[in-house]
Amino acid sequence: MPSFSNLDDRRGCKNLTIRSVQSTQRMCAAPLMALAAVFALVQAPLSSQAAGEKKLEVFSWWTSGGEATALDALFTVYNKQYPGVEIVNATIAGGDAAQRALHTRLAGGNPPDTWQSHPGWELLGDYVEPGYCQPVTDLYKSDDWDKAFPKALVNLITKDGNTYAVLVGIHRGNVLWYNKKLLDKNGIKVGEKMTFDEFFAACEKLKAAGIPALGVGDSGIWASALLFENTLLGIVGAEGWTDLFSGKMQWSDPKVKEAMKLFAKMQDYLNPDHSTLSWDQAVKALMEGKVAFNSMGDWADGEFLKAQMKEKEDFGWVSYPGTDGSFIIVADGFTLAKGAPHPEAGLAWLKSIGSKESQEAFNPLKGSIPARIDVDRSKFDAYHQWSMDSFANDKLVPGCVAGEAAPAAFRQALNDAVTTFMLDKNVDNFAKALVQAAKESGATK
Repeated sequence: MPSFSNLDDRRGCKNLTIRSVQSTQRMCAAPLMALAAVFALVQAPLSSQAAGEKKLEVFSWWTSGGEATALDALFTVYNKQYPGVEIVNATIAGGDAAQRALHTRLAGGNPPDTWQSHPGWELLGDYVEPGYCQPVTDLYKSDDWDKAFPKALVNLITKDGNTYAVLVGIHRGNVLWYNKKLLDKNGIKVGEKMTFDEFFAACEKLKAAGIPALGVGDSGIWASALLFENTLLGIVGAEGWTDLFSGKMQWSDPKVKEAMKLFAKMQDYLNPDHSTLSWDQAVKALMEGKVAFNSMGDWADGEFLKAQMKEKEDFGWVSYPGTDGSFIIVADGFTLAKGAPHPEAGLAWLKSIGSKESQEAFNPLKGSIPARIDVDRSKFDAYHQWSMDSFANDKLVPGCVAGEAAPAAFRQALNDAVTTFMLDKNVDNFAKALVQAAKESGATK
């Protein structure tokens, strides 16, 4: 598996605990482009393309209201910086469906110019190892990018000394959102931290009032897998998280089973229609006061902003129970396809999204914080300020559901195991399935 080692480089803060993804014997080396050729592409003027080639296809799964608005902000900056290029917005709703479609295109030799990817296992295992990406290392040698992007983050998108993506934003996965007016009406107060006991006490009070406490939209089961992921972190902590994904702790450990039992208990408080809703529909249910809480990464904040909800008046947030002091990283980046139809436009896109202008335009709308450390913080709201402080000071761990901490085979097995567990609540079978999945997928060695 990729090894993770302590690094001392994040936004000027010490004690960084996220472990950078490194190459392993299990991963085959992807074909690499000569750096000189990359440099030539980076420096080539976009206007040198033939008129028929002034096009850019951007592939992502950003289709919800907040996501689409944020993506459009990137397009606006790109059009300003590189006018005259036609942008093909190749979005497909749903991360799993989008990635299946993308893999089909890549395997068939029909890549988009650039596509959305998470760092770590997803980028390096799914796209770099098969040779689908071109390295863009030289981008980080120009415009002082080596100073603007923390080395710890760049390490997550680097293999064998070559960097394969540009990160545009960093999400925090372990957030618990709540409808403040609904909680106030029911006499429930949320402080700066929340324990599991406090959370379940609130759930009981809401249940007695006939209100589903926890809103989930798991028509894509990953949302429930994320709920389990956050619960797991709340029990094992950042150190235990590291031990799990390194193989030092087993998925049958008593602490893991404790998290599974709490996850089972939460099923008693879900909205009855959870299996028919998407994640953003569940966030909308929270905004409408149909549910009180929602466990979701801070891409949910983009939905609140799009709906013009007011911070700390209409909605609030707190670290997911037990996870205060930890930050699950769910970073978003874009690649450059090997054999991209419009390579100059693709590289221009990466240069654009890595710019300070783009990151200051995109992240306030998306709910994420910039990957760059030199942005103007005054342009960001209270939630973003809170997240920036958490990123700078808390223990950072790579997300599993997002594809950073484990290979695709394990993530799929986790989704399948969560689906079964939500029906049978059998802790031993859940643990056994994950132990087996870790062995078979190579997630731990």
